[in-house]
Amino acid sequence: MLKKEFILKKIGQGLLHVLFWCAVLLFYTYFFGVGSNNFNDTLIFSLFLMPITIATTYVSIYKLIPDYLITKRYWLFVLYSLYTLIISAYLVMVSIFFSLIYISNFDYNEMNPLTRNILFVMTGIYLVTFIVSAFKLMKLNIEASKKTKNLETKILETQLKLKEQELKYLKMQIHPHFLFNTLNTMYGFALKKADETPEMILKLSNLLDYLLYQVDKPLVSLNDEINHIEDYISLEQMRFNDTLNVQFSKNIRSETIEIAPMLLIPFVENSFKHGKIKNGSLNIAISIEANTDNMTFIIKNSYTKASSSGDGIGLENIKKRLELLYPNQHQLNINLHENDFVVSLTLNPKLKRDDA
Repeated sequence: MLKKEFILKKIGQGLLHVLFWCAVLLFYTYFFGVGSNNFNDTLIFSLFLMPITIATTYVSIYKLIPDYLITKRYWLFVLYSLYTLIISAYLVMVSIFFSLIYISNFDYNEMNPLTRNILFVMTGIYLVTFIVSAFKLMKLNIEASKKTKNLETKILETQLKLKEQELKYLKMQIHPHFLFNTLNTMYGFALKKADETPEMILKLSNLLDYLLYQVDKPLVSLNDEINHIEDYISLEQMRFNDTLNVQFSKNIRSETIEIAPMLLIPFVENSFKHGKIKNGSLNIAISIEANTDNMTFIIKNSYTKASSSGDGIGLENIKKRLELLYPNQHQLNINLHENDFVVSLTLNPKLKRDDA
């Protein structure tokens, strides 16, 4: 089937070439027949010029342009173009001599005035060669542009796939880290056989539901993310009892705001993991303000220089996720003071679903 299509394509191309050169023959007959009443003599002279024109044109479009001009081997292009010019000029002189002998019977005055001027004859030949070469060059440039565009598309598709794989890898790292902290807390309650254990199981169930059914979505409602944070805080409050003081303020001005899932919880986890109990209390202050164009998230926890300063897996992952999901659309500041650790995140929540 492919072979048949290839043969038909070549036949079609061949017919187009034949039709084109027939049109050139008619052009030559009219062009060199100006001022002459002998159509047959002009046609014979034009027929003799056709092999020269065809050879010069094909050398130009199939050898000089693709092999030397397109590949930027300009010196060779100029050199071989000069050779082609010299050879074609010699053949034009032969054609004029042929016209003098065969058509005019050695009578110079009987020759068509236009056919005895070598410059005029070469102008006719190279006019055709130049036009065809220009179309060939334009065609090659269009093909090169298509190839470049296709290559750029493939590169972008590859980058997108790599980006998706990296995001999946980062999410897989976040899940075990989060579950490890939560299950540790639940394990402590089970050992103490605390009455809060059933409520803790319910909170954990809500969190697992979020992980299993929401986290793989490109975007989730900001309110869902906040509910997720509140469930996590509730679990931690059960673990810390009276030693935990959490202030959580929210100012959400639109119900349609969406962000990437699990974007804020790593900061909260980091505060519990690396926060320091001072004066009998771990103090954590969380603030979220958001509208359709901007979201600001600030979290501050008590801290001392003697406590661990490591960022943890979750916080390192969230930095990478922000770079992938919100390039040039976010600002993350992490400040370590003498008595507290402050993280401030500002971003534009208008993220296209295809980018997440």
